Amino acid sequence: QVQLIQSGGGSVQAGDSVSVSCTASGLAFSNYRVGWFREAAGKEREFLGYSARYGGNQIYRDSVKGRFTIARDNAKNAGYLQMNDLKPEDTAIYYCAAGTTSPIHSIHAYEFWGQGTQVTVSS
Repeated sequence: QVQLIQSGGGSVQAGDSVSVSCTASGLAFSNYRVGWFREAAGKEREFLGYSARYGGNQIYRDSVKGRFTIARDNAKNAGYLQMNDLKPEDTAIYYCAAGTTSPIHSIHAYEFWGQGTQVTVSS
């Protein structure tokens, strides 16, 4: 059984930092791209960026560039999303996902999903 278990997140103040981890089991983790998404209340799930199978991490969303970073550790079957200088508009449920197809920004390109982690940023 494939599982992506997320941890971290929480409620923070604007300007604070928080991280979300994503630990996989039941799959050959290094064969999968790890994507990160978020879904704010009443909005569609949006793509933040991804880490390629053997490294090469990229943030795509302009609103978080320079503040968010993505990493992975294949030896630990884990992906990471580090969020710095958080803003109230970053409040959302954050998801990791593992996928092999394209386009990389599409939710349909990811076969497995974490359970989601709430991040709430207050001003």
